[in-house]
Amino acid sequence: MESEEQSENSLRTIAIILLCCAAVKMLHLLGVISVEDKADDDLEITMVCHRPEGLDQLEALTNFSKKELQVLYRGFKNECPSGVVNEETFKQIYAQFFPHGDASTYAHYLFNAFDTAHSGSIKFEDFVTALSILLRGSITEKLQWTFNLYDINRDGYINKEEMTDIVRAIYDMMGKYTYPVLKNDAPKQHVEAFFQKMDKNRDGVVTLDEFIYSCQEDENIMRSLQLFENVI
Repeated sequence: MESEEQSENSLRTIAIILLCCAAVKMLHLLGVISVEDKADDDLEITMVCHRPEGLDQLEALTNFSKKELQVLYRGFKNECPSGVVNEETFKQIYAQFFPHGDASTYAHYLFNAFDTAHSGSIKFEDFVTALSILLRGSITEKLQWTFNLYDINRDGYINKEEMTDIVRAIYDMMGKYTYPVLKNDAPKQHVEAFFQKMDKNRDGVVTLDEFIYSCQEDENIMRSLQLFENVI
């Protein structure tokens, strides 16, 4: 009973920590589910605007079992009865976990990372595919997903302007509660440290290969990518 309660609590607030350099920690929190102990063999689908892919197909596309997909879908449907999440709703859900700051900008970047089709909405398939990568994907898959999050303009590179926007969004999200004394030049210092570590050829941008190589060199980053592999 206690283990079931712990599992329920952990599923309700799935935390995915992606550490990209010693000073810049990415904290993603999504509260998604309310667990019921059912043994249905198929997704429980009511009349919604969007019907997700079949359970067998989602199981083949992700690293989740049918039962795990059922649990995740019930939570997703509970938060999003229409079957899709627009950006404004996503921001509202995300903001609940950062009451001391403004999470709207970071939530915008995160929403775009989930919305791979650029449709302006996140379907259950989008959500569970990304979650599968972040929780149970390979190291390379996790790092590639994180790189795409930072590559705001989707040009295949992370430049200093993009990284500065990401760092400022993190500071805004965490708020005064986490950073009671924050110097004005702190974001710039973090960005410089990031590029010092990641930009191997010193051309002013970080490529996917440079990002993956640099992260794999760092034991702290490797440990952080494995923290939540067994959360579900």
